[in-house]
Amino acid sequence: MDGKKSEAHDAENDLSGRRLAKLSIAAIGVVFGDIGTSPLYAIRECFHGEYGIAVSPANVLGVLSLMFWSLLMIVTLKYLIFVLRADNQGEGGVMALTALIKSATGQVKNSRLTLVSIGLFAACLLYGDGMITPAISVLSAVEGIRIITPLFKPYVIPMTIMILGGLFMIQRRGTAKVGGLFGPVILVWFSVLAALGSIQIAHTPQVLAAILPWYGIKFLLVNKFHGFIVLGAVFLVATGAEALYADMGHFGKRPIRLTWIVLVLPALVLNYFGQGALLLTKPEEAHHPFYALVPSWAMIPMVVLATLATIIASQAVITGSFSLTHQAIQLGYLPRLRIRHTSATHMGQIYVGPVNWLLMICTIGLVLGFQSSSKLAAAYGVAVTSTMLVTTTLFYVVARRRWGWNQLTAGTLAGIFFLVDIPFFSANISKIFHGAWFPLAIGALFFVVMLTWEQGRKILATQIQTLTPSFETFKKSLNENPPQRVSGQAIFLTGSPGVVPSTLVQNLKHNKIIHSDIAILHFKTENVPRVPNFDKVKTVKLGGGFFQIVAYHGFMEDPKIGMILELAHEQGLDFKPEEASYYLGREKLSISSDPAMSRWRSNLFIFLSRNSMDAASFFGIPPNQIIEVGAQLQL
Repeated sequence: MDGKKSEAHDAENDLSGRRLAKLSIAAIGVVFGDIGTSPLYAIRECFHGEYGIAVSPANVLGVLSLMFWSLLMIVTLKYLIFVLRADNQGEGGVMALTALIKSATGQVKNSRLTLVSIGLFAACLLYGDGMITPAISVLSAVEGIRIITPLFKPYVIPMTIMILGGLFMIQRRGTAKVGGLFGPVILVWFSVLAALGSIQIAHTPQVLAAILPWYGIKFLLVNKFHGFIVLGAVFLVATGAEALYADMGHFGKRPIRLTWIVLVLPALVLNYFGQGALLLTKPEEAHHPFYALVPSWAMIPMVVLATLATIIASQAVITGSFSLTHQAIQLGYLPRLRIRHTSATHMGQIYVGPVNWLLMICTIGLVLGFQSSSKLAAAYGVAVTSTMLVTTTLFYVVARRRWGWNQLTAGTLAGIFFLVDIPFFSANISKIFHGAWFPLAIGALFFVVMLTWEQGRKILATQIQTLTPSFETFKKSLNENPPQRVSGQAIFLTGSPGVVPSTLVQNLKHNKIIHSDIAILHFKTENVPRVPNFDKVKTVKLGGGFFQIVAYHGFMEDPKIGMILELAHEQGLDFKPEEASYYLGREKLSISSDPAMSRWRSNLFIFLSRNSMDAASFFGIPPNQIIEVGAQLQL
């Protein structure tokens, strides 16, 4: 393992009481913020939203039963017990799961390509979720001021935009300094949720009958299509389930499971049942049953606490989008972007400027376009349910191919998950013309961008390979016509370790000289989060003053030239970073008369390439030691 172990690995190896408590409190703020703010709008959307159903005792008990069993089946059974087992060296999330599939052996190539593609699309859908979550969460919290007094109604949208704008503005400064407050604030939030629900349940204890699954089944049988549509609102209770899996690498499995069972699940169930108990006696409060639980004297503090909770939930989703972008760049699906680490102690604290501003524009645009959290709820859920379907599919493949489960065991378990996932997906996709199209459109946009970038780079790599000789051919030509050699060290970056870099060929062609010591360096991203230091570098002496360096890194790591040469030095390769000359290629791209990609995709690739971060900055190469060699390439 790397010298810097993640907190997740430390937690699994040293789970003392204090350590476990510390990680669990930290997990409360990051992992459970999204799912923890669902009580603000989930019950309301079932009875008062655009597709709301009549507030009757049978319907209230039916909805509560569906919510209770959804939390048990989706979050507890599917994710916490089974899906969390599918980790990629401690990391979770659909991108890590896709990397597991990508590296799996024993599969038909086309089948693996299809699975990787749907996994990539599911990851892209999370960008849409990253835009909707802050909008609906903060807006639903701020809407509480209308209950304090109707005079505040005109200020709901402006206040929401101000809060969201401030949230995105502070991203570049990092949240490490205030991150320590996240856990305690969300801990207070869950405690208040449980207290408010418990008080109301004590007044109407018959609501506890909803624990029986029959009430949920009866609700669907009696209400038929309308009851099926309401499933889209019921699903709002589980919209943060993917975060449990994605954040596994930061905290480890045990703290997440413990926190869910001991605190989060009881608090959520108590609050949902408390809101249901309130509706049994006061059905007219369906327009905002959450705030109806709050005593009038505590309304202002409650709005403030809810707003803080939703800000924290939004922060976790934004950080998740940054992390997803980082992984996509390292896996070759996005062009290089400037990744800024905002904390020296937390690996997950990064900032990606273009993604941040895109999220801000779209999130504020959603608030202005939909105007209320109820209307936004129609767009919420389809991205997460789609991702859950993909997670179940990929989980089945991992269970069969990597764990060796038999078809009956893996198929039965996946079948149970599909029985839950498919109805929720169908209920959400039925709202396609009422806003559900938005996250699908965002996901499709990122998916096209990622596939275009990956395919474009493959086209250029193939073209470069045809223009450059193999090392054996190159070495033979040097022996036949020896060039002048000058004392010094030169490092040539290459995208393919098996061929001579075009920069080396062009430099020799035009300058007629080469250095006495030449290293051909290739960076290779592995389908694992991190590569241990002792496996990071492989060096080969090619003879004649030539050396080959292959630098391996995981999709959660940032490869830097200084560390690579330091590790190469330990293997006997004495290249001095401060003295060597670095040769980089600068590609001038154009579109051929018969492009390998469609013309619009070729133009998109050129646009992305021009706006990509330069290799020197990305790999930490000293700018005053760089020599660039141009090359004309066609798509």
